[in-house]
Amino acid sequence: MGRVELGDSIQLIKSVDTESVHLILSDIPYGINYDKWDVLHNNTNSALLGKSPAQEKSGTIFKTRGKPLNGWAQSDKDIPIEYYQWCSSWAEDWLRVLKPGASCFIFAGRRMAHRCICAMEDAGFIFKDMIAWEKDSAAYRAQRVSCVFDRRNDEQNSLEWEGWKIGNLRPLFEPILWFMKPYPQGTTLTDNIIKYEVGAFNENKLKELTTLNEGIEVCSNILKVKTQKTDRGLHPTQKAVELMEILISLVTKEGQTVLDPFCGCGTTLVAAKRLKREYIGFEINEEYFNNMLLRMNDNE
Repeated sequence: MGRVELGDSIQLIKSVDTESVHLILSDIPYGINYDKWDVLHNNTNSALLGKSPAQEKSGTIFKTRGKPLNGWAQSDKDIPIEYYQWCSSWAEDWLRVLKPGASCFIFAGRRMAHRCICAMEDAGFIFKDMIAWEKDSAAYRAQRVSCVFDRRNDEQNSLEWEGWKIGNLRPLFEPILWFMKPYPQGTTLTDNIIKYEVGAFNENKLKELTTLNEGIEVCSNILKVKTQKTDRGLHPTQKAVELMEILISLVTKEGQTVLDPFCGCGTTLVAAKRLKREYIGFEINEEYFNNMLLRMNDNE
């Protein structure tokens, strides 16, 4: 049986019983102004989430304008701090609901991951590792510097800076932050495994998955998982079901409970259901929530 609810997870998680969850697995907002739900700071600007003339013409997948890396104002420098504060607003409850020794996997993005790590550590979590999800493709929008100079009719600088770009390299990996709830002082992790049935990882399952997917390497913290057609179209940052299945299989057993407080279109829940785990999911966006309900019914 599963529990899914529409609403603010920061409030809804308070109704989850203490030490009742075996794994938290969530693709949280990255705080990089991708969409309205990803604006997690007080500083706004009339241009934020608008469209540039180039975006209007090209039909790019980057449909709205974010803040430039350097910001528009000095107050933009507070955005990483505000993201840390947002993560801190729910981190203690995440710690509370997990069983001692249980894992928590978070997709937090590359730019703000360090702020999430600090918030989780300050709440009491142990930062165990960082797993790299190597994707088969990624959107790329680095702009040629010469094009900027061409628009300025600056031929000399256009030639001098030919081949240079503004932006980032193609983002082919996503960091997955791996946290653990501390187990009681005075006991060993093995004792904790006996009592709570969490704290270890399933190497045999990874070996089994290796035979099915050549991109998975046993005991490696790099996972090469391709996105399938069914992994697209329901959410702008939708993740691969197979990836979630790997993470769930890595640290939980059948019948245990998986929680996703920011479940979007329900990828974590679909994976948990397929693997015969109990699941709890919260989503604040009604459109994504309805997509999730349809998706869960399709996987009956």
